[in-house]
Amino acid sequence: DAAIDFLRRPRSDKSFFLYVAFTAPHDPRTPPKEFADLYPPERITLPKNFLPEHPFDNGELKVRDEALLPWPRTPEAVRREIAAYYGMITHLDEQIGRVLQALEDSGQADNTIIIFAADNGLAVGRHGLLGKQSLYDHSVRVPLILAGPGVPKGKRSDALCYLFDLFPTVCELTGLSAPENLEGRSLAPILRRQQKRVRSETFGAYRDVQRMVRDERWKLIHYPKIDRWQLFDLRRDPEEIHDHSRDPDQAARLEAMKHKLTELQLQLGDPLAHR
Repeated sequence: DAAIDFLRRPRSDKSFFLYVAFTAPHDPRTPPKEFADLYPPERITLPKNFLPEHPFDNGELKVRDEALLPWPRTPEAVRREIAAYYGMITHLDEQIGRVLQALEDSGQADNTIIIFAADNGLAVGRHGLLGKQSLYDHSVRVPLILAGPGVPKGKRSDALCYLFDLFPTVCELTGLSAPENLEGRSLAPILRRQQKRVRSETFGAYRDVQRMVRDERWKLIHYPKIDRWQLFDLRRDPEEIHDHSRDPDQAARLEAMKHKLTELQLQLGDPLAHR
């Protein structure tokens, strides 16, 4: 409502920046009834990587998010959680539609860059987890949609990026000079089809219990407190079901990915890099 009021307000200046943050679809998962009714739990399909429990202690199995259901997770309970999750997302989608309509009514829609991104995603049953305290793709791979001047319509990209890459991207798209020494890299060359990528890998960290590196195909996750590894082929196994870390055929790749992870940890000043 505040965003819509802002867009309806007369302004003498030609430029504006509007940041709209939603709490949905965060827990508690309590969608309005008309949206909850859209998703009967008995009709919900379980994810391919559903598990009753995570196969090992990932360092955060007793955090608040994971205590919302007992162990082992049952299909019926997870279907209820996913149904409520979908209900909240659909309600959120309607609210975003209201904001976009207000932008359209303001006459500035064709002159505005719109960016949609999100917080880390909830597992809601995947890998036996409920929350977002993991480095699986269902939690660290967030949506990112751009539209407006300088953004080709209908283009999709699998280029690796961080959300902080948006700062220099917006600067470039709006003709502003980005500050020096930013860690972010502009995605504008990808949008303009001048480059296919601006990063060859990305790094992930969750507290002192999980570390990750991934490239365009493979992902390595390390659990330093138990010195456990997982290696996933994201191209063939996007649900991250088959762990190749103990596969003799992938021994060389495992070592190369370990080396890259350590290299990034040192580069970024990760205190766990020396342990």
